Amino acid sequence: MSDQFLAEIRLLACNFPPKGWAFCNGQLLPISQNTALFSLLGTIYGGDGKVTFALPNLQASLAGFYGQGPGLSVRDIGEQTGAASVTLLTSEMPGHVHALQAANTNATAADPGANALARGRYSNGTQSGAVAFYQTVAPNVQMSPAVVGPQGSGQPHNNLMPYQALNFCIALQGIFPPRS
Repeated sequence: MSDQFLAEIRLLACNFPPKGWAFCNGQLLPISQNTALFSLLGTIYGGDGKVTFALPNLQASLAGFYGQGPGLSVRDIGEQTGAASVTLLTSEMPGHVHALQAANTNATAADPGANALARGRYSNGTQSGAVAFYQTVAPNVQMSPAVVGPQGSGQPHNNLMPYQALNFCIALQGIFPPRS
């Protein structure tokens, strides 16, 4: 691999960095042995800036452009963002409704299993909303107890797009990139 710019990053399909390259895994390098590379990277990716500096860490990450595109928020060079998994909040779910089937007859059961919501009544037959609430009446559709209750378990779900694992490598040696 020749004619690369110092600090150039390439994707490689091999399991080792070629001579003069290193994995983009966030490792610390001594400034004293890499002054030209340090002059380009500084401490954007870490290090103390006195003895060490860090290479970018692109493990389990995608590279993105820095700056701001139309309608997008500003991204600083070296900024890391995103999450491998997320837990949705109710406010992040699209608006939707859960249909509720009901019967206009007196209720006969306190258990919603295989029943539809109905007029409540006391055991003596007078109406109320306090005792039995469900009635099996055809052609009503079966109602699950979960229809009107909270949904979901609050567990995070995978947020990764399809990917294929490759190695990002950075040039430790090469042509110092001229400014245009």
